[in-house]
This record gives sequence, structure tokens and C-alpha cells, in this order.
Amino acid sequence: MKKIVRNIVIVVLVLVVLVGAVGCLVVTEENEYTIVRQFGKVVDIRATAGVSFKLPFIQETQTLPNTVLLYDLPVSDVITKDKKTMVADSFVLWRIEDPQRFIQTLNSSVTNAESRISTLVYNAMKTTISGMNQSEVISGRDGELASAIKDSITGLDQYGIEIIAVETKRLDLPDDNKEAVYQRMISERNNIAAQYTAEGESEAQMIRSETDKEVEIMLSEAKAQAEVLQAEGEAEYMRILSDAYADPQRAEFYNFVRSLDAAKASLTNEENVLILGPDSPLAQIFYDAGLEAAPAE
Repeated sequence: MKKIVRNIVIVVLVLVVLVGAVGCLVVTEENEYTIVRQFGKVVDIRATAGVSFKLPFIQETQTLPNTVLLYDLPVSDVITKDKKTMVADSFVLWRIEDPQRFIQTLNSSVTNAESRISTLVYNAMKTTISGMNQSEVISGRDGELASAIKDSITGLDQYGIEIIAVETKRLDLPDDNKEAVYQRMISERNNIAAQYTAEGESEAQMIRSETDKEVEIMLSEAKAQAEVLQAEGEAEYMRILSDAYADPQRAEFYNFVRSLDAAKASLTNEENVLILGPDSPLAQIFYDAGLEAAPAE
């Protein structure tokens, strides 16, 4: 019986030692903080991943996320500087920078942290957008707006929270305002298109006027050059004609050719008859030609 009791005591002691050994071990993951409490008071915060130790039965641990967290903000309405209502749907990337302060102010609650983030980020968004016109908000939504909102967020450092980024998923008009805004945008684009068209027509008219002017100048110069060439040709013609009449033989041949051309112009049809008087120079030419061709008696 004593031996059995002794064995039981040994087993119990071994179990107590094992439980105590296991209770001493603390495993810290890469993406978390390990908070060590002793009688409810924080005595140590471990951020390095690995295995460490604590006092069994006296100290207890809890973990907090040591990574970038995402919080999806509720969809909310904001009003621009020119009194236009817009619907903002955004999210925040944040992390716990100071675990000690986070525990003291927010009771280690991520839910409490998200509540503070929602309030402060919305106020920063409302303040930033209220200082901008709607067109400026739309044009800056790709990066400038998010940067301006992030820079205007204050007060989260007292909770040990760091804001990494504020991004906008959707920044749109309320449904009841969309149609009116679309129609106004269409009207503005039509006015711009009409202005561009008018400017194009004006430019085209100027180009046409310049072209017509250049064409007129070119035609005028060509006409003047043609008149010069024609005058030179007529002068050459008169010179040749004068030379022809100056030589009796050339003058006679010229008259003969001219008479033949006149007869040819008159006989344009096979049924035409050319009647010449005996005194006609043309008749004399044919008469002389007939005498030369007749045989001598």
C-alpha cells in the first residue's frame, strides 16, 4: 500500500511539474504582441516572435494583433464646398503602434479602436471635402484626396494607433442627384464641343481665304505671263509675216496658201459649190494653174 501511495505521489508531482513547465512557456507569433499580466497589471509586452517564459499560476498572457488591419468605414454622406452632396465609401489601413497606450485607453479592444477610427476619420473626411469643390474632389480622388484626408486625421496617437492609409472605394453622387448632374455635364460638354467647332470653322475660313488669295495671285501672275507670251508670239508672227511680204516669191506663195485655206474653209460639204468671179484673186490662181497644166498647141 505504501508503495502504491508513493507512486501516486510521484505521478502527481510529475504532472504538477509538467503543468508548471507548460504554464511557464509563452509563444509569440510573428503577427502579434504578447501581453503579460500579473494580478491584472501589465508587466511586460513582447513583440519579438519566439518562445519566452512567465511565472506559472501568477502571470497570465493575452495577444494583440501586430499587423496591418483593415477597417471598412460605414458609407456616409459628405457635402462639398459648393454645397453638393456626395456619398463616400472608404476603408482604413491601421496598426497598433503602442500596445501599452492601446491597452490603457481602449481596454485592449479592437472594436473600441475601430469606433474611434470611424469617428475621427469621418470628421477628417468631412472637413477636407467641405473645403473643396465637387470638381476638385472628383479630380483628386485617385490619390490627392486620400493623402489630404490622412494628413488631417488627429488624435489617434493618444490611443497608440497609427493610420497607414485612407482609401476611397467609391465617391459618388446620391442617386436622386445623378441624373441632374449628368445632364449638366452633357450640356457643358456640348457647349465645349460647339466652341471647338466654331473655332475650327473660323480657322478653316481663314485658311480658305488665304488659299483663295494665293490662288488669285497665282492666276493673275499666270495670266500676265500668258499675255506676255501671247504678245511675244504675235510680235514674232508679225515679223514672219513682214519677212514673207518683203520677198515677192514668198508673198505670192503665201497668197496662194491663204487662198487655198479660204477655199477649203468654204467647201465643208460635198454638195457645196464655190463660185468665183473672173476678177477674184483665187480664180486667177486656178486659171493660171490650168494654163500651165494644159498642153501646148
